[in-house]
Amino acid sequence: MERYKEIEQSIIKKYRKDIWSKFVRAVQDYELIKENDNIMVCISGGKDSFLLAKCIQEIQRHGKLHFTAHYVVMNPGYTDKNKEYVIKNAETLNIPIEVFDSDIFNVVLNMDTKSPCYMCARMRRGYLYSKAQELGCNKIALGHHFDDVIETTLLSMLYGSEIKTMMPKLHSDNFEGLELIRPLYLVKEESIISWAKHNDLVFLNCACKITEGETSIVKDSKRLEIKKLISDLRKINKNVDYNIFKALDNVNLNCILGTKKDGEYHSFLEKYDKNV
Repeated sequence: MERYKEIEQSIIKKYRKDIWSKFVRAVQDYELIKENDNIMVCISGGKDSFLLAKCIQEIQRHGKLHFTAHYVVMNPGYTDKNKEYVIKNAETLNIPIEVFDSDIFNVVLNMDTKSPCYMCARMRRGYLYSKAQELGCNKIALGHHFDDVIETTLLSMLYGSEIKTMMPKLHSDNFEGLELIRPLYLVKEESIISWAKHNDLVFLNCACKITEGETSIVKDSKRLEIKKLISDLRKINKNVDYNIFKALDNVNLNCILGTKKDGEYHSFLEKYDKNV
């Protein structure tokens, strides 16, 4: 059996409970993929996006929905070695990628900013939306997973003073007709790491020229700080990450001081006396 077929089988069989079933559940529960969708699957070169691509391939082949998928790699300025690394992994996994270049790394490198990762992410998003429009796509699929959702939630609470999270899908504000979806929304990172190790797959992490060699940037990462916090909390309560996730789907508005929608704030006081 060819290696890529063994890798595909591992998703369906060995990791059926921890990856495949959760992927399918997210697609169904959040209505992420619909009939005749034209989806651009974004591959960064990391484990998450490559797994996403394989799952999309599988559901396209064997699912009930008919849709089109484009597997796109945006090269933000990788070294030739790292670019070739991504291409070889795509060949190993039998994913027909299209690579297009940008100069994001160099642009951000020359910026006077204390948040290079934030600026890089914003610029990446713009390039990806433009590419999706060029391909005639109506959806962009990203490889964010369950842990990303939990970490984003705590980052917003502890450093942003608000309760919000990474949504399973959302409409683009600046690119009409485009929707962003996150099919790995329910898949835990530990399962993705296990899948990669089981198949002897090694992927890029960031491969960024900005953080390369800058250990201070990595050490000061707020997301890494939150990741460690969750790990420590899990030692006390093994279900803590799930409980955080579930809380976002179980908000008791009777016990909330204030809410904000579309930029408009409402205090609990507005209706407090009316309920007496």
